[in-house]
This record gives sequence, C-alpha cells and structure tokens, in this order.
Amino acid sequence: MTCRIGKLAPNFEATAYADGDFRTIKLSDYQGRWVFICFYPADFTFVCPTELAAIAARFHDFKALNVEVLAISTDSRFTHKMWQDEELTKMVPGGVPFPMLSDPRGLIGSMYGVYDEDTGMNVRGDFVIDPDGIIQAMEALSHTVGRNVNEMLRELRAFQHVRSTGELTPAGWHPDQPALSPGSNLVGRVWEVWTPGAIAEET
Repeated sequence: MTCRIGKLAPNFEATAYADGDFRTIKLSDYQGRWVFICFYPADFTFVCPTELAAIAARFHDFKALNVEVLAISTDSRFTHKMWQDEELTKMVPGGVPFPMLSDPRGLIGSMYGVYDEDTGMNVRGDFVIDPDGIIQAMEALSHTVGRNVNEMLRELRAFQHVRSTGELTPAGWHPDQPALSPGSNLVGRVWEVWTPGAIAEET
C-alpha cells in the first residue's frame, strides 16, 4: 500500500513501550482523532533523542490540539525502555510521554515509504492524519538534520483551521493571522490580502 496525500493512511499494528509498560497499538485505535506519526532512525543515536525530547517538552501543546503522537523506529520495545530509562528521562522530566512503537523489519516504514533497506532503519518521516484517517501531510528527511517541533505544531494548527472553517492558510500562517477565503474574487488578487512580510519569524 502506498501513502498518498488525501488518501486513507495504511493501518498497522505494533508492540510499543508506553506509559511504563509494553502494549499493542493499532493505528485504527485512533480513528476519530488527529494523529502525528514521527518515524526516526534509531534509539541511542545523536539527532533522534533531541527530536523526541523536543516533542516531549511541547507535548502539552499537542494534547491541547487533541493530537495523538506516535514515534516509530526499528528498535525493539525493550530497547525503547532502556533508552527511556537511561537517556530520555534525563533530557525531559518523566521522559517521553507518548508511545514508542517497534518496527523491527521495517514493515510499517515500508508502507509509509520511509524504510531504508540499505541501513535497515526508517528515515525521519512525519505524517499528519486527520480524524477521518486521511493523510494531510507527509515529509521525509535524511538522518543528518533534525526536525522543528514549532513547525510541526504550526502545521497541525493550520490543518485544523482548514478543517473547521474551510479557509486556506497561506505561507507561514499562524492562528493570529488572517487566512484566505477561496473564491473567484481572490483569483489574481492574493497580493491585496497577503505579502511575504506577513510571515511570522520564529524566536
């Protein structure tokens, strides 16, 4: 099954380390909720702990948006527990509060197009899935560059705004900025309502 924007996200089932225990998680369990899937290469590496810790530090913002976060790598659930105990809890109080799923043969990563057979690991991949189970965003990066949690949250807020209002969000849109109302009267006249200076710079 191939992932595509606007199409149903492939369902999967995996063992995970979550809430201090091992359990089985299915994507279908989250039907009706927003889901943010974060594929990453491996536990006990260099960039990966910074990413998961960054998400964990802002987890309250994901929860405020009613977004479920799932992290997936090819490591075993036992390695996830060791990583949580030995490193992640030292980076963020309490460690990572969202499930870390095990994809040992890269089957889930392959379904989502992020499994690298040469390394036997998943590349960095983000997927935003809406409450209908439809993929709204997908992004992949190499192992050398970490992702930006602020941009993850900005995109989630934008997708939720579009879903609730039917408006479109321009480049760099934030909730305190005007969105675009699609229609024939806006064709060729976007310049009247938006300029590059409207993009909010991160601090």
